[in-house]
Amino acid sequence: METPQEVEVWVILPALRKELALSLKEKGMMQKDIAKTLNMTEGAISQYLNKKRGDDLKFEKDILEKINTSANDITDGRSTMRVELQKLLKGTKENKFICDVCHVHTASEKGCNICFV
Repeated sequence: METPQEVEVWVILPALRKELALSLKEKGMMQKDIAKTLNMTEGAISQYLNKKRGDDLKFEKDILEKINTSANDITDGRSTMRVELQKLLKGTKENKFICDVCHVHTASEKGCNICFV
């Protein structure tokens, strides 16, 4: 991977989807409904729930709390998956979480700030 965008798509996004799927499951949503909500196949959701996909990244407590809040907003009908996923991705940039992930997966230097140009 060469760019922060690739890191976001190949590492962060799958991990966020996994955590959202787990949170929705904890709230009692069935796998087929999680798949429909996340606009994914049931097979993909099964892999997330069984931690076979999107398990390469561990989020900090504050991000996990935001994911749980997003899952609540989705299940309560106050928001949609698209809106919540965008908020969560934005949050990984605002708290510079993406920087730590990016440095592991690219040749970028500490303090590069490329995500904030």
